[in-house]
Amino acid sequence: MALRTYEKNATKIEVANDLDEIVIDKRENWRANAAKASQRQRRYKKRLTKQLLRINKIIHD
Repeated sequence: MALRTYEKNATKIEVANDLDEIVIDKRENWRANAAKASQRQRRYKKRLTKQLLRINKIIHD
């Protein structure tokens, strides 16, 4: 079973395409329907994007 995606995984992202590879919902098959699974994926991507912005701000300040 794959691990969940956490904010700490943002450090592994170098290119925008990496975001799709890193975001994993280990419970995707357990979701009520495909819409719920894709909603969860969007939420994970949003969390990682926010973390990337925080990391970038810290580096450039």
